[in-house]
Amino acid sequence: MAGQKLSPRQKMINLMYLVFIAMLALTMSKKVLTSFGRVYEDLKTTVSLTKDKNSELLQLLGQKAQEQPQKYGEKYSDAQKVNQMTSEFHQYMDAFQKELLEKSKQDPNKIDYESLDKGHVLDEIFFIGEKYTPKGEEFVNKINTYRNQLLEYVKKYGDQSLADRVKYRFNTDPIKEGTSKISWLHYYFEDFPLIASLTNMARLENNALLSENELLSSMLRGQLISDVSMKNYQAIVVLDKSAFFPSEKVKGKIILGRFDNTLQFDKATINGKEVPKDKLVGGQVLIDIPAGNPGDKTLKGELVFKEGDSLVKLPYEFQYSVIPMPNSAVISADKMNVLYKGVDNPLSISVPGIPDNKVRVSAPGIRKIRPGKYVINVTNYKGRNVDIVVSWTLPNGQRKQDKKTFRVKNIPNPVGTISGQDGYVKLPRRNVEIGTVSAVLPDFDFDVKLVVTGFDFKAPGQPTIRVSGRKLNQRAKSALRRVKKGQTVQIFNIQARLANNSSYKLKKVSPVIIEITN
Repeated sequence: MAGQKLSPRQKMINLMYLVFIAMLALTMSKKVLTSFGRVYEDLKTTVSLTKDKNSELLQLLGQKAQEQPQKYGEKYSDAQKVNQMTSEFHQYMDAFQKELLEKSKQDPNKIDYESLDKGHVLDEIFFIGEKYTPKGEEFVNKINTYRNQLLEYVKKYGDQSLADRVKYRFNTDPIKEGTSKISWLHYYFEDFPLIASLTNMARLENNALLSENELLSSMLRGQLISDVSMKNYQAIVVLDKSAFFPSEKVKGKIILGRFDNTLQFDKATINGKEVPKDKLVGGQVLIDIPAGNPGDKTLKGELVFKEGDSLVKLPYEFQYSVIPMPNSAVISADKMNVLYKGVDNPLSISVPGIPDNKVRVSAPGIRKIRPGKYVINVTNYKGRNVDIVVSWTLPNGQRKQDKKTFRVKNIPNPVGTISGQDGYVKLPRRNVEIGTVSAVLPDFDFDVKLVVTGFDFKAPGQPTIRVSGRKLNQRAKSALRRVKKGQTVQIFNIQARLANNSSYKLKKVSPVIIEITN
């Protein structure tokens, strides 16, 4: 009946059917654009989080470089160069995206992704027929230059696996399609909706920050592996005191940096004399020699022990002073050179040669725990510095006094975690559903327990849900079940407090971004 003439009614039905199919296709297209927009937002969020983590790693390398310049000085210098390279690449990509949004008359803070369905804006910037414009050449050159510069540092500090990942992430070789090849820029950016191109640029930003993160981590990890090598052990002289009176004997011990009480020395020498065998006890060389007259002294010699079929010799040298009488106090923080609010800061305070019962210590919030040991709590202290004053009585009855100034700081920003992981993590849906949200203080020298009392949960395309406690409630679990594999959910606005000091107000807790893996 193919040749049968259709009635006006049937023609109208067929026309309406075609219009319906077109409308359905248009709706699906808008949904795809919106999905690209969500991916774009997630990538920009990840870029920001990774940038913060890289700053923390760079700061840690800087601290290590100050503490151990020979080990970390060059690494820190190279890490600064890598950070500068990555920042310039990130700024270039970010500025390019903002330029494209401005040309499309979009507000960067409130983008209408469904209107970014045309690619002519970027096509005019990048292409003249089959050739690149100067801007297109510049874009590809930026990627190639960054990749090649980064690979130089990867060869120095990374491994082949990291090098392969960098090459893959920034590969701009032509793409084979059938029997022909298409240039990388044409293949990934020509005739695409603008939101797809923006997402590709955000992906390049993310790849740069991720590569920097892996390289900085490799710098730290490589040095730690080197540090535990037996060849890098050093002999350490530990004296009972750092200064002695003329009538005293210098007492202490010599140990290896990684103490092992099962180690047996074959021989040890101090100032050219062999130490008696009964002074070589449990991996230690016991020191018991006259202090001598006042002045600077040196202990030097070597430790000899067996390693396999050979003898290993470790030289050591240590300077100490013999002083006539103490004229100043020794004050040191057990944890660090600052005092933190919200916690009890332990201090060791003593005066060489003076009994503990002859020493008096005064400072706001300080209290004595046992001889030579104190704690100070500066939670309610208003100043930025606090003085600890020490006074003592000499054997002849004379009174002396000394003081030391400490900086007062707040506890650093906590980091949010779920199931013990922080930042951008990948987890199965079930793990997120039953996982515990916590807050921690990484690299903080105090054993501080934080209690989470609530947080916000955000799933793509769904309203933000406020949760009380440390686990997802039923509303959050229901929203989680609607999240697709590969999408991300966010846990933010995490409310936390100190377990033993609820009055202290912590700084903002960093969020957790979770990619659902099933």
